[in-house]
Amino acid sequence: MGGQFKGFKRWIFAGAVLLLALILAPAFVWRYDILSNALDPKVPFLTYHPPPAPDYGQAASWALLPRNAERTAPADRPVDVFFVHPTTFDGGRDWNGGIDQPKAQRFLSRVVIPNYAGPFDRVGRVFAPRYRQASLYTYLTLRDDAREARRFAYGDVLQAFRAYLVRYGQDRPFVIVGVEQGGSLAARLLREEIATKPELKRRLVAAYLIETAAPADEYAPDAPLPACERKAETGCVAAWISAPEGDFQRVQELIGRSLVWDRSDQLVNLEGRTPLCFNPLLGAVSPERAPARLNLGATNATGLDWGARPAFLQRQVAARCENGVLRTSKPKSSALRDSGSWADRRKVDAYNLFYADLEADALARVAAMTGRPLAATPPAIQ
Repeated sequence: MGGQFKGFKRWIFAGAVLLLALILAPAFVWRYDILSNALDPKVPFLTYHPPPAPDYGQAASWALLPRNAERTAPADRPVDVFFVHPTTFDGGRDWNGGIDQPKAQRFLSRVVIPNYAGPFDRVGRVFAPRYRQASLYTYLTLRDDAREARRFAYGDVLQAFRAYLVRYGQDRPFVIVGVEQGGSLAARLLREEIATKPELKRRLVAAYLIETAAPADEYAPDAPLPACERKAETGCVAAWISAPEGDFQRVQELIGRSLVWDRSDQLVNLEGRTPLCFNPLLGAVSPERAPARLNLGATNATGLDWGARPAFLQRQVAARCENGVLRTSKPKSSALRDSGSWADRRKVDAYNLFYADLEADALARVAAMTGRPLAATPPAIQ
């Protein structure tokens, strides 16, 4: 009798395990859909009430604003940098994040500013507006509501750039830097606000659209703003999206889900157009494979205070443009690996493979524009 009871308990236990597996298996398979659905505002954008607009006359509306920016700029800073940050707001109830959203601002200050604005700190005075960014969820769906949220974000960036010109620009040369969502918004800013105005076009040192799909045919040699074909060229655009070598799924996602602005200011699929691919290791648009020995310095600057100089890891990656995508080799250092939550891993990397390369590239273009060579502080090397 005791043996029969033990056998019965084993059957009960096996049944419970099977039932639990049946419950958990779909949850595992569809976990990304479940997590993504949690970020869906679940209201039409047409009836959505966005957060209050930033006031770019107030310092609180800027993530980075040089001290005494309204006064005459120091002689050792002959240019300015207008930096448009990537997605830091996950989503939830809002299509667009307010500029005071705590979690988003922590990611901006800890990860984005040190790793992506940092390379331009020694290039010029950096102006980085806060704006009502489209949420991470808008990059996980191709719904029209999501596209409207991304179009809405452009209005803030445009107003911030105009405020910069009026209050701080002082007819100075400038560099445009945009990363991911910020790169997409900066691409529209370049086309509509800068390329069409000769007085602004002549002041553009270069534009860096980092992790941004930008159709190569819009930056031909005869375009108002051509691609950066060589080092120290000015008035040009350097744009790229990247994927690790061998990660074909990532490449398919980049090409299939990347949206670009059409002539009526709508976001549309690439539809067979090849993205512009600038190789930061070569300082040019080129199909040549750049070996890792050209990599001046990658870094994980997460958590560093603004102005702190990170230690560089040299010769970390090789890079080559292939079908419009910058394919990078696996970094040698474990410090250059994805980490964080599910949502954080879908934002920009918490490190920069080309930190020192971008700094040197921008300094060379500034020197060519101003006729004044600028030297970066020699990096600490690990």
